Amino acid sequence: MRNLVLITLLLCLASCGLQKNKPLSEKDMSAYLLVYFLDSTHSLHMAISEDGYTFTAVNEGKAVVGGDTIAGQKGIRDPHITRGPDGAFYLAMTDLHIFGRQQGYRDTQWERPQEEYDWGNNRGFVLMKSYDLIHWTHNKVYIQEAFPHLDVGCAWAPQCIYDPQEKKMMLYFTMRLGHGKTQLYYAYTDDDFTRLLTEPQLLFEYPDPEIQILDADITPMPDGRYCMMYVAQENPVGIKMAFSDKINSDYVYDERWIDFERGSCEAPNVWKRIGQDKWVLMYDVFSIRPHNFGFVESSDFEHFESLGRFNEAGMKTTNFSSPKHGAVIHLTKEEAEALSNYWK
Repeated sequence: MRNLVLITLLLCLASCGLQKNKPLSEKDMSAYLLVYFLDSTHSLHMAISEDGYTFTAVNEGKAVVGGDTIAGQKGIRDPHITRGPDGAFYLAMTDLHIFGRQQGYRDTQWERPQEEYDWGNNRGFVLMKSYDLIHWTHNKVYIQEAFPHLDVGCAWAPQCIYDPQEKKMMLYFTMRLGHGKTQLYYAYTDDDFTRLLTEPQLLFEYPDPEIQILDADITPMPDGRYCMMYVAQENPVGIKMAFSDKINSDYVYDERWIDFERGSCEAPNVWKRIGQDKWVLMYDVFSIRPHNFGFVESSDFEHFESLGRFNEAGMKTTNFSSPKHGAVIHLTKEEAEALSNYWK
């Protein structure tokens, strides 16, 4: 498979180097890239859209990178992608296979006993970096190996954003220490996106300490502030937001629920429509069968309009269904064509 070829190119790419892309602005963009995973593959999938409404998966809907080739647990979840100031694409994923025993990757339900470390109990992430979306470096980053004094019960849903104050890429994620509640943390990575440079710190605390929070997504706003969407595990589980002048602290709680779901949803991701003052909140509706993505749109982060779910209204897929926990970024026309042509 091509995904195996990508990984075998790692040593060559590291030795010969890849040129940094030129700085780009929104005016250069004309397409959208969706990254997601499927429960059936636990691998990385990609889809492209020209208009931000209809998405078509590359590689005929098959995985572009197999979770069994890059992850310690032979499966990935929760892929998130962003573009850094160096023009590179930064891709972060949870190193976890929830069906590892059924697939023959391990003899136990989880890597560690559930009675000691609870559900999932994975150890960290897969971090990948590319300048062309085709050739990738990749590293497994396990938090407790870097910081042995932390009793990590789980580490999920990593996302990355550039911090202009620290001039570093900031990785933020869900983590549970011991048998505690899941909370939101952040740490800074090295420029090559291979390791954590700083010990994880709390990003935000929910007013009710008995409620678990997870799946943060941070968006720079036009007024200079940051909006953080996240999941509160109340009943039902849903999307809330908080605001701050700082990217890594001082987020102010907002009591409103942002999603329009009667049941539970998770995995918020916000992306801007090219050339418009409109932002789309995408989330994973896991409480329905088959599961699906839901969408909400806003022009001011105050008023929100439901766009429905994939293939139920204006948002559509052409050759894939039931995506899980994804993210969307902008691409240039040349980048979208190159990615599409490669996987043809």
